[in-house]
Amino acid sequence: MSILVRNVSKRFGDFVALDDVSLDVESGALKVDGERVDRVALDALRGRIGIVPQDSVIFSTDAMENIRYGRPEASDDEVVEAARGAFAHDFISALPQGYKTFLGERGVRLSGGQRQRISIARAMLKNAPLLLLDEATSALDAATEAKVTAALNEVMKGRTTFVIAHRLATVRNATRILVFDRGRIVESGSFDELVAKGGVFAKLAEAQFDNVFLLKK
Repeated sequence: MSILVRNVSKRFGDFVALDDVSLDVESGALKVDGERVDRVALDALRGRIGIVPQDSVIFSTDAMENIRYGRPEASDDEVVEAARGAFAHDFISALPQGYKTFLGERGVRLSGGQRQRISIARAMLKNAPLLLLDEATSALDAATEAKVTAALNEVMKGRTTFVIAHRLATVRNATRILVFDRGRIVESGSFDELVAKGGVFAKLAEAQFDNVFLLKK
């Protein structure tokens, strides 16, 4: 499932936040891997979720340990593999001490795009069955976004993924897109279905892509 956020007045990541599992469900049940979330221990539930937030968290340690935070028992080789998948390996290798370079408080030595790629590598390393991407490519330039989007498309295979995004390239291959306008769902469907409707989503897509892209499957 993919979620598009538009014209909302507050942070919308809360819509899919699972920190509070005491959700008021009017009918049916909210389940993860076939289990009701209100019957799963919070730590176990969090362990099933990989998150790439809009504002990447960088810890006061080196690049290797920042990525390894996604799965503390991971080997150095596994960390490097995750970094390659997130297109972070080249810039990390170019740092003064490579993966052992101290990144500074909140990653002050990195650009916004570099911090985001560290966060993506961390989520790739965790390899959780449920993935939440909250504006995961928001800090990337166009060239890097295209590379990271391709990597994210690979990591999303075989797992449930929620994508919160204004930049629509991230949701091009989504199974279902929910379009929010001022806090309400106004449209729902696949990318191509929503473009064909000519509504809110189609206008956003037209503003971001050329007609050739929109016609591609």
